[in-house]
Amino acid sequence: MAKVLTKKEENYSQWYNDLVIKADLAENSAVRGCMVIKPYGYAIWEKMQSVLDKMFKDTGHYNAYFPLFIPKSFFSKEAAHVEGFAKECAIVTHYRLKNNPNGKGVVVDEDAKLEEELIVRPTSETIIWNTYKNWIQSYRDLPILANQWANVVRWEMRTRLFLRTAEFLWQEGHTAHETRDEAEKETKQMLNVYTDFAQNWMGVPIIQGVKTESEKFAGAIDTYTIEALMQDGKALQAGTSHFLGQNFAKAFDVKFASKEGKLDYVWATSWGVTTRLIGALVMAHSDNNGLVLPPKLAPIQVVIVPIYRGQEMQDQISETANKIKASLESKGISVKFDNRDTHKPGFKFAEYELKGVPVRIAIGPKDIENNTVEIARRDTLTKDTVSIEGIENVIPDLLDEIQNNIFNKALSFRNSMITKVDSFDEFKDVLNDKGGFVLAHWDGTKDTEDRIKGETKATIRCIPLDVEKEEGKCVYSGKPSKFRVLFAKAY
Repeated sequence: MAKVLTKKEENYSQWYNDLVIKADLAENSAVRGCMVIKPYGYAIWEKMQSVLDKMFKDTGHYNAYFPLFIPKSFFSKEAAHVEGFAKECAIVTHYRLKNNPNGKGVVVDEDAKLEEELIVRPTSETIIWNTYKNWIQSYRDLPILANQWANVVRWEMRTRLFLRTAEFLWQEGHTAHETRDEAEKETKQMLNVYTDFAQNWMGVPIIQGVKTESEKFAGAIDTYTIEALMQDGKALQAGTSHFLGQNFAKAFDVKFASKEGKLDYVWATSWGVTTRLIGALVMAHSDNNGLVLPPKLAPIQVVIVPIYRGQEMQDQISETANKIKASLESKGISVKFDNRDTHKPGFKFAEYELKGVPVRIAIGPKDIENNTVEIARRDTLTKDTVSIEGIENVIPDLLDEIQNNIFNKALSFRNSMITKVDSFDEFKDVLNDKGGFVLAHWDGTKDTEDRIKGETKATIRCIPLDVEKEEGKCVYSGKPSKFRVLFAKAY
């Protein structure tokens, strides 16, 4: 194939863009900052959706759908929320166009101005809590455990496919509870669901933590996060779960009658992951040959490529290939038999390597004679010859081995990129020379956090949940600190 990638060691950003486009995951659209997710990329998202949706339902949640348009006045009801999203909002002001009387084209019809401007959904807390007011009167109506699969719009100025686009896909859970304790347990439960998905399905090791006051979600009491590390040493926020307290219930006057007959405000959470997880998947595992996909999320787990000359040989190989395909599919494995006669085997090998298919099986005339096939692993780029007999048992074990190997490789890299520092000079040296996560003492003030960010572009990714108490001095101000926090440059 002629789809040569920029080497990630030379230009990581260009390598990523090349890979997303050339592996047919996505492309830029005619609308600035928006993307077209192509069938192969969307197939990965569908797998992610399927797994996460089951996880949500297994923990008692159900799906609903709420409007794309939100009255502007709703945002003014929760002060921190409106301040956090004001700069990113796209607003609908008119509902009709008309012919331009001065020439070609159309113009906004000023007579069709909306009575109240509508914000295109950047997140749904306000419209949902306005709705919950009608759903909740008593403790008997609680909890509400709703999730929504939707698109959102945040008018980003700097965009990159999957990682930051003006429109993206996500899920957003919005739950309502009788007590603070119940809501806090929900917040942490969903953080653990995301952790399970990231590590056991995506093969991406993460660190759980809580965001600082300045980094938390607008309108939240606490924001919990899972932070991942990409191969260029930058962090990526892979999912968040927010304890909203009673902020939105108070803003929208959502009260319930308790068992004792008293009126109280409802306790709330929200949580979500987005299509940026596809970007994380690309950056965490892939190499200069293309994607490296964990088998559990690969649209095609096994591809079979025939090597033949002449119709008779093709028929014979196809018969064997179809038998192998059927035996693997009976084990729940997704298999593609690429019998196109318009492309040579070498082209197909390169194509599926680029697309990150975990296992490739090649079958040629000698394989038919010997009752064997050649198996190539995408994660290690190694090949082996195995017997066709019992292959339906060999491949599932191999896919498990690849899944584990991908995670362990990423884990080893992540662990090697966590550095403890005790001085600001050391802090800057590590960020500039090595990158990755930096564990350093912080005095707990926003001023210090802002100054460090201004001087190094590094942010506090989280205060790790498993942080150890450790007396020390802030790496920047020298003031007392009781534990280290996780800094990094991030996407």
